Amino acid sequence: MNKRTFTVIDEEFLCENCGKQVPKLGYSCRNHCPYCLYSKHVDINPGDRSEECHGLLKPIGLEIGAKKGYVIVFQCQKCGKITKNKAAEDDNMDQIIELSTKNESY
Repeated sequence: MNKRTFTVIDEEFLCENCGKQVPKLGYSCRNHCPYCLYSKHVDINPGDRSEECHGLLKPIGLEIGAKKGYVIVFQCQKCGKITKNKAAEDDNMDQIIELSTKNESY
């Protein structure tokens, strides 16, 4: 059985999609840009930085759950992999609302 591990990394970064400086999240690990919601395909397990793809992860949809709240669905623009990550408190709500209108199957 493959056990997922979680490496805590909360660091600033420059968004490769919109070019904005992204601050640390502070209460958890920053996974994506709060301005445009894009991420980067760098992890196999959360925070391990072991993925070799390094493609941009485009936000393509939104799931809403009772436990996790808003979960952003991403698709890698390089390899096509679908990943998901919980939305952060400071994410652009206009972008979150726009994602919620997409009815795609993942």
